[in-house]
Amino acid sequence: MNVANVKIVLGNQPLSDDKFGIYLRITKNRKKKEIGIGLRCEKEHFINEQLTKNHPNYRIENELILNLKSKALKIIREFQLQEQDFSLQDFEAIFRGNNNQELNIIQFFDEIINEMERAGRMGNARAYKETRDALVKFSGNKIIFNEITPVFLEKFEVEMRERGNKDGGIAFKMRELRAIFNKAINRKIITQDIYPFKDYKISKLKTKKNKKALSIEDFKKIRDVDLSEYPYLIEAHNYFLFSFYTRGMNFVDMMKLKWSDIQDGRIYYTRSKTKGQFSIEITEKVEKILNYYKVNNTENLYVFPILLKDNLTPKQIANRKHKVLARYNSKLKQIAKIAGIEKHLTTYVARHSFATILKQIGTSTDVISELMGHSDVQITMTYLKEFDNDVLDKENRKLLEL
Repeated sequence: MNVANVKIVLGNQPLSDDKFGIYLRITKNRKKKEIGIGLRCEKEHFINEQLTKNHPNYRIENELILNLKSKALKIIREFQLQEQDFSLQDFEAIFRGNNNQELNIIQFFDEIINEMERAGRMGNARAYKETRDALVKFSGNKIIFNEITPVFLEKFEVEMRERGNKDGGIAFKMRELRAIFNKAINRKIITQDIYPFKDYKISKLKTKKNKKALSIEDFKKIRDVDLSEYPYLIEAHNYFLFSFYTRGMNFVDMMKLKWSDIQDGRIYYTRSKTKGQFSIEITEKVEKILNYYKVNNTENLYVFPILLKDNLTPKQIANRKHKVLARYNSKLKQIAKIAGIEKHLTTYVARHSFATILKQIGTSTDVISELMGHSDVQITMTYLKEFDNDVLDKENRKLLEL
């Protein structure tokens, strides 16, 4: 079936300049795709597929919109006359034409971000936004794909360093930029010959990672810290210990944990990141924390007071997560200071500490890998690579006993 419809629509979310992108939407067999046409406007300046008189150059841009829609309809008609089935990707490749190397990459970023948000993949959308905004700061919002050469990337790297970015942050943005190129190539929007990452290697941006795990002594200080004079920190302390005692449960999974996930003395949940299934025994330490929230949080479906109601949109969930996580990490810094440890305490330290402390008390790597739900023991090894110098020195001194 070649039945397809096209419509000019406004994006769901404002772009970096608070205006809304204008897209050509094609719908076929209940699937839809939105293709940026390089225009943007105030939300109130767009009605019934056209720009209003309040929009600057509305006549010229409305004519462009009309021409692009006519072009889209003509492409569909050609497929129909040839009785040729086509995918949305096929349509997009023809619609964009032969000069796709000159496509604005910021415009394509906006399309991908829009797709991610509509799919509820808010974390991915946020990551792309960070990279897009860094690119705009570096070279403005009119960058075409074939301008991004290895030299461009080297200069972009230098500029990010000047802004205070470290290797880890630079590598993160470069990977997102590389992903945009790969998406454009897979969609046949650009060709492989302008791909800049054959020569510019992200792997060079390797940094020595900070040790994220607590020592056994430091963990005990955190576990036993007296917060009687700091009641506003109890929530963060509970979250940290709950994560540690539930095999390093991630914050997102804690956020989504419901009372209905707790049955017969065990916690059953599916990890958001890997979709792995977990069944965790409720130990005394975990039960104490759960009882605290049973008493103080009886009306909520969720165990922890993070998502305060059900049926939130993906964007609302992402915003709530971002807000609470920032507050949580800030409070962990205060707890570390009160406990008298110098380690940079974050939510992820609980997961690393769980793995590393188990290793230090003699648990095999294979068992730790199973406990953490890793698909490959090599993933677990990355958690266990670095030990404190006193541990390494102790092992090294064994040579003296030969």
